[in-house]
Amino acid sequence: MKTRRDVFQAIADPTRRAIILLLAVGAMTPNALAEHFNSSRQAVSKHLQILTECELVQQEQQGREINYHLNADKMKDIEKWLEQFKQLLAQRFDQLDTVLEQLKSRRK
Repeated sequence: MKTRRDVFQAIADPTRRAIILLLAVGAMTPNALAEHFNSSRQAVSKHLQILTECELVQQEQQGREINYHLNADKMKDIEKWLEQFKQLLAQRFDQLDTVLEQLKSRRK
């Protein structure tokens, strides 16, 4: 399936983030997922369609049931992108620590 949606747009929705967390524990059917939300199975299926289109989740047919599971490789891509911001924030906090130490030493 061709990726048609932006991953970050997909994870912006709190219901889709909750679905991702549930699927991180193990594969589930749309009916099993719908039990965790105050929405219809059709609404959950729409969320699953969006997550599938951006390759965050994958479908697996097992008899008459379709199980969805998390695509860990795609989650790693998101983590790599976020890592650059973690590094930037860490550098800024280190700079803040330096400034705070300088201010403390001036007061003494």
